[in-house]
Amino acid sequence: MWADTVISTQINAVSVTVYRAPDRAAGAIDRNWPGGYALVTETRSVDLPQGESVVRFEGVAEGLMPETAILSGMPRGVREKNRDARLLSPAGLVDAYLKRRVTLHRTDRKTGKVTEQDAILSAGPTGGVIVQTTQGYEALGCSGLPERMLYAEAPKDLSPRPTLSVIATSDRPTRATLQLTYLAEGFDWSASYVADMKGETLDLMAWLTVANGGVTGFADAQLNVIAGQPNRQPRRAQARPTGGPLRLQCWPMDTTSTHPRWDLFPVDMPQAAMMDGAQEIMVTAQRRIERAMMAPPPPPPPPPAPVVAEQEDLGDLKFYRVPVAVTVAANSQKQVALLRQPDVKVERLYAATIGGFGADESRPMTLRLRLQNRKGDGLGLPMPSGRVAVFEQMDDLRLLAGEADISDKAEGERIDYDLAESADVRIAVRQVQASRKSRSWTIALSNARPFAVIAEITIPHEVTPRPTDMERRGNAWIWRATVPANGKAELTYSQRLPR
Repeated sequence: MWADTVISTQINAVSVTVYRAPDRAAGAIDRNWPGGYALVTETRSVDLPQGESVVRFEGVAEGLMPETAILSGMPRGVREKNRDARLLSPAGLVDAYLKRRVTLHRTDRKTGKVTEQDAILSAGPTGGVIVQTTQGYEALGCSGLPERMLYAEAPKDLSPRPTLSVIATSDRPTRATLQLTYLAEGFDWSASYVADMKGETLDLMAWLTVANGGVTGFADAQLNVIAGQPNRQPRRAQARPTGGPLRLQCWPMDTTSTHPRWDLFPVDMPQAAMMDGAQEIMVTAQRRIERAMMAPPPPPPPPPAPVVAEQEDLGDLKFYRVPVAVTVAANSQKQVALLRQPDVKVERLYAATIGGFGADESRPMTLRLRLQNRKGDGLGLPMPSGRVAVFEQMDDLRLLAGEADISDKAEGERIDYDLAESADVRIAVRQVQASRKSRSWTIALSNARPFAVIAEITIPHEVTPRPTDMERRGNAWIWRATVPANGKAELTYSQRLPR
C-alpha cells in the first residue's frame, strides 16, 4: 500500500572528499561556482512506514548529480530517484505561481492605510514581474507604494533546501540507518604556500584551502581532499537548482520632475543607552591596594597543537585527511594547515630563455627560487599544485618578495618559484655570424647588484659543437654562470640549423 512522505533533515555523520577542478592546473578558485566536485557520504536515520513511501533527503549538496547517488540500508532497495531542482525562494515562488492568482499588499506612505487587491501573475521572475489587475497590466514595485505579493500556499514542488527524493518499500514499520553517497559539483580546493626567506633557507608553510560554492553546508564533517587528476569522463555541466532573490525592474514613462517627491514617515530611532556608559566609576585607594595584594593570575595555557592534514597514498593519487571534524560552510572557503617545513634549503638565481630578443636588446632577468624536493634539503614531500607567496625580512618589516604558481610536484622533483623581473640583472643576445648551416650568438649578462649572482640561461636549440659544460634539460641546453658584483659575463656559441 502507499504510505505518506517521509522527510529526512538530520544528518548523523557526513564525510566530504573534495577533488580539484580538472581544468585548473593553477590560479585562483572560481568564487561564484567552483569548478571541482566532491564525494559526499551521509549517514541518516529514518522511520519507514509499512508499504511504499517517498523519502525526501533535504539538505543534500546543491550540485548533486542524481545519477551518481547510491543509497544503502533500505529494507527492499530503491525503485526511483529524483533530484528536486526547484528551491523555495522569492524567484522560485514567482516562477511556480505564473498564471495563478496572488494578492497585492500595498501600504499608503502618508496615511498608512493598507489595501489588498487580487491579481494574476503574468510574467517573471527574470527581467521583472508583471501582474494583471482589474486596471490592466503593471510591473511589480513600480507603483510608488510599498508593496508585496501574498501567496495562498507554498507550492508542494518547492523545497527550502536542495532535496533528493526516492521511492522505497518496507514490509513493516521500521527505523532504518541509511548511507547516502553521491558526487556533487560546486567544490574545489588548492594549496596556498607561504615561504619566509632566511638567507639560504626558508620556512615553508602550506594551507589547504577548500571552497564550497553551494547553499548547503556540512557541520562536523570528515574533510578530505584528493591531489592529482583521477580519470573522470567529461560531462555536461550540472544545472543548478532554481531560486534566489527577486530582481524587480521598472520602465519609466516620463521624467521624475513630473512627479512630487514622496514624503516618508519619520523614523523613530531608539535612544542609545548613554547613561549607562556615562556613569562615573569611582575607584578607591582601598580597592587598588586589595587588587595589588591579590595573587597574580595563572599563566595562560599553552596554545593547542596545530591541526595538520595527514597525507596517505591512494594509488597514484595523494589523499589528505583532516584529523578533526570541521564545518564545510555554504558559500565559503575554509583553510586547514597542510604542512610545516622549517629550514628548507633554497637556491637564489636569475633565469631567462633565449628567444624573441631584438638586436642587442637588453632585458631584465627573472628572480627564481629553486627548491629540491628531497629529505636532505628539508622537504621530501608530495607538493600539491597551488600558489606560493614569498616574504623577506627587511629590518623590522616582513615584506612580500613575490608570488608564483606551482604545479603538482612529487618527491625528488625540482621546484622553481619564478617571482619577479629584476632590473639589476639583465641579458642581451646578439647574432654575430650567419650561414646556411649555422648561426653564431653572443649572450651578454650584466649585474648591477653589489654581490655576485648565479644566472641560468635556457638555450632552446641545438648547440654545436656539443657542449660538455652545460646541462641537457629536455630539448634545451642550460648555461649556468656566476656574474660578479657590478660585473658582466659572456658566452658565444653556434646554433646548428636543420637541413
